[in-house]
Amino acid sequence: MPEGAKLKQSTYVFIICCIAAIGGFLFGFDSGVINGTVDGLQESFNSDSAGTGFNVASMLLGCAVGAFFAGRLADRFGRRTLLIVAAVFFLVSAWGSGVAGGSLEFVVYRILGGMAVGAASVMAPAYISEAAPAAYRGRLATIQQVAIISGLFIAFLSNYVLANIAGSSMTQLWLDFAAWRWMFWVEILPAGLFLLALLFIPESPRFLISQGKEDKARHVLSLLLPEEEVGTKLAEIKTSLARDHQPSLRDVIDKATGKVHGIVWVGIGLAVFQQLVGINVVFYYGAVLWQAVGFSEGDALLINVISGAVSIAACLIAISLIDKIGRKPLLWAGSVGMALTLLTMALSFSTASMVDGAPQLSSGMGVTALLAANAYVLFFNVSWGPVMWVMLGEMFPNQMRGSGLAISGLFQWLANFGITMTFPIMLTSIGLAGAYGIYAVFAVLSIGFVIKCVKETNGKELEEMAYG
Repeated sequence: MPEGAKLKQSTYVFIICCIAAIGGFLFGFDSGVINGTVDGLQESFNSDSAGTGFNVASMLLGCAVGAFFAGRLADRFGRRTLLIVAAVFFLVSAWGSGVAGGSLEFVVYRILGGMAVGAASVMAPAYISEAAPAAYRGRLATIQQVAIISGLFIAFLSNYVLANIAGSSMTQLWLDFAAWRWMFWVEILPAGLFLLALLFIPESPRFLISQGKEDKARHVLSLLLPEEEVGTKLAEIKTSLARDHQPSLRDVIDKATGKVHGIVWVGIGLAVFQQLVGINVVFYYGAVLWQAVGFSEGDALLINVISGAVSIAACLIAISLIDKIGRKPLLWAGSVGMALTLLTMALSFSTASMVDGAPQLSSGMGVTALLAANAYVLFFNVSWGPVMWVMLGEMFPNQMRGSGLAISGLFQWLANFGITMTFPIMLTSIGLAGAYGIYAVFAVLSIGFVIKCVKETNGKELEEMAYG
């Protein structure tokens, strides 16, 4: 293939992967926007700590449902189709969350948005993995995490700017609506762009082949691969798909033993450990966390912006390393780094003294906690943040990718829900030191899980993935 044609093809693959990754951006924005609205929700809806926790975590129930059913429905209707449905849900949720007049209405819209986040969280990496060549699949799949973190960063930045303009998140802004409502409405712009852009990308060739649409699959593969490789790839994909039935949830069961395939348990382990290290406490409750140890609302929101920038830098490091040193080394190195930084945070918070009924860190310990928190965010986003999604998108055999992603995604979001719901309770019972001590223990346990259970997928074609 001439160099010009090769560059054109690579550019096309990059563009469609970036469009799919807008789902990751909205995943991040929708997850992070709540961070700056907690005080506004609490005041507007007169909710206690448990009620506020549910207002924040309610989206995650929708995420669990969306991740599970999107994986299954995508095997029936297509990856692109489910991403389009998710884009519509993002639009409705962004508008509804801002207009909600009470907790119940707000929760309904947040659950709808959660369904979109859950669907995007499993479908975007699946689509990217199925469209990208093996040689640089890891780098392209990591774009998803860059998009997630960029979404979080823009949400944090948007929250900070809107709160500054208004004076606080609870103060009236434009058209006599409180700033926290505008924080949700900002999402309408990228959600609309996502919906429009999805209309111009092709369906996954592996899905098309599973539906017997070989001619369409051949055409899509010709857009993604050199012409001389299309026939071979087409044959490999057809061979990797069971001929006796369409992909279904039953494929996660080993017919010979009647037990769940080992690869499914590994997927669940990756999904759950990514949450048990407590990362989303930083994403969802960052402003609350820093205010709890003496920072002002403005400073706390600014710290979120800094953490978002650190996260993007870490993801760029991951992109440069993931196809060179592999997935597994990044995972265990990240676990070690997170364990050390979480322990440092726990020790720092344990020194807080009570001033006027609120915990207060000394200036030295405040700086230590802030540095440790950002180091923790860096370690997560150079390892478990992107690598977990990359591996879930590529580690399952073609026949069970939708089902494997559905189950792993369900457990990931249920774990996320559990961590998010329990943090406000732990904050008032065992304090920040106890909470981060628990997350540090899970980071240590994740080291053993990676070393013992996770198999390297770097450089392998999707058709080589085994059920083991």
